[in-house]
Amino acid sequence: MIDQITVFLENKEGRLASLTRAMGDAGINMHALTIADTSDYGLVRIIADKPQAAVAALTEAGYRASLTKVSAIAVPHVPGALAGLLEVFEQNDINIQYAYCMPMGKDGQVIDVLKVTGAEEVAKAEAIEAAGYKILQAGDVYLVD
Repeated sequence: MIDQITVFLENKEGRLASLTRAMGDAGINMHALTIADTSDYGLVRIIADKPQAAVAALTEAGYRASLTKVSAIAVPHVPGALAGLLEVFEQNDINIQYAYCMPMGKDGQVIDVLKVTGAEEVAKAEAIEAAGYKILQAGDVYLVD
């Protein structure tokens, strides 16, 4: 499991720029950012170095930020690889609340970030790894606090 920074952001001009400036000024490097929006607010999800420090910096800057545990899984960057991973999830009754991808590097893989439901994550991790996928830890993805 890794830490994802979740921020409720008012859907107003300049707010995202201000949020990213607060992180940059705190020396926090982002690796992924995704936004789900409504007419009134956005839900920003960020994978970044030093997630606890990032939340502290964002909170100090007036943002409502928190940490959420998510799974990070290395997936080959080839057609059908993500479908294969999702089929393993389906076969093992793992429900996915949301997901997004981020680049991993030059080794031909990407990181699929998934928020899943259910308390049996550890037992089901064996099935995911047995299918040939690598579950990543925080140090594999970003600089830890």
